[in-house]
Amino acid sequence: MAYRRTPAVQERLDALRTTLVDSAIGLISRHGYGGCSISAVAAEAGVGTGTVYRHFTNKGELFTEVFRIVCSREVSAAVEAGNTARNIEGSYVAAVSASVRTFAERALRAPTLAYALLVEPVDPQVDTQRLLFRESFRDAFAATIEAAIESGEIPEQDASLTAACIVGAIGEALVLPLARGVGDSKGIGVGDSKGNGVGDPRGSPDGAIIPALLTFTLRSLGSPE
Repeated sequence: MAYRRTPAVQERLDALRTTLVDSAIGLISRHGYGGCSISAVAAEAGVGTGTVYRHFTNKGELFTEVFRIVCSREVSAAVEAGNTARNIEGSYVAAVSASVRTFAERALRAPTLAYALLVEPVDPQVDTQRLLFRESFRDAFAATIEAAIESGEIPEQDASLTAACIVGAIGEALVLPLARGVGDSKGIGVGDSKGNGVGDPRGSPDGAIIPALLTFTLRSLGSPE
């Protein structure tokens, strides 16, 4: 008869896997992808390297999971900000702007992590997850842009193309500030797999780049605002 794990054993294994992922998130937030290794993750989690390899076959698999979790959290934060703005201001254009602001603020408050998510050289399997991250942002923006078109807030346009251009522009505009380490690495975006330990977006040091991104976004949409 094949061995079947008891619920208690599976619960312990799941908890250990979460600890490993949280440790990896903490490391990449402080040191970037290049500064992380399986041995470093093991040390951070207080376990041996063999324990990490029992859950993940290699660094690429572990950090694919890290990217999936963190990227999903960032997309959700941007979408939530957009929904809040839409409910308060009654405008889909305001929703797009709020999502852009939130994404940029969170990136600037966690420059090392954001740089790793956006542009730092990574293993091919991790890069695949990065592309999915960009697609998720594009799709989220596209849905709101399409709603803005249907409501007559902005001119008829290819919502997916406009969304892709906005996502690309945000990434390119942030590359140099992130590479220089602008922001507070203890702030937004840093935390565990559930987002615990993140900072307050209202305290973001946006400087001049975020207003410029918002102006670019409105012009890209063809908004009269």
